Amino acid sequence: MQDIDLHAASAVCMRAFLSTVASSLSSIGVDNFRTIAAADGFAQRTGPDSLQLVYDDVGVIKGVGELKQRRHVAMLFVDPACQRQGVGEALLAALIAQAHADEVTVSASLPSVAFYQRHGFACSGEVGESAGLVYQPMVRTMPRAIEEATEER
Repeated sequence: MQDIDLHAASAVCMRAFLSTVASSLSSIGVDNFRTIAAADGFAQRTGPDSLQLVYDDVGVIKGVGELKQRRHVAMLFVDPACQRQGVGEALLAALIAQAHADEVTVSASLPSVAFYQRHGFACSGEVGESAGLVYQPMVRTMPRAIEEATEER
């Protein structure tokens, strides 16, 4: 993601969040997410520990993904008008390809759990809440870690 993308990326995240997640959260959770998804929030997280990607289709940002510490999917949102068109799948694949860990984790919003399960993630604990945001911890073991574990036996 480039600086020029920050406001458009923020707008995509907010549209997706408001259409799928916000109604199930308290006002505290919604306000907290607004801060996280703001252009300034993305800018503050830019650095070597955060990979931020956009799905750009002829200059139009259709999706946003963020991978923290090369092992945690911190953000994955697709514009509601572009959902179910492979945008989220493409972004998730790109993030996972950049992971440098045996496991990739995500604190999935409850409406997104089935999406992550279809892409190899499994629930890894109880539903939790932090700053008003409700999430399901999930994990995906990377193929190279599975291969190494199999070879050790």
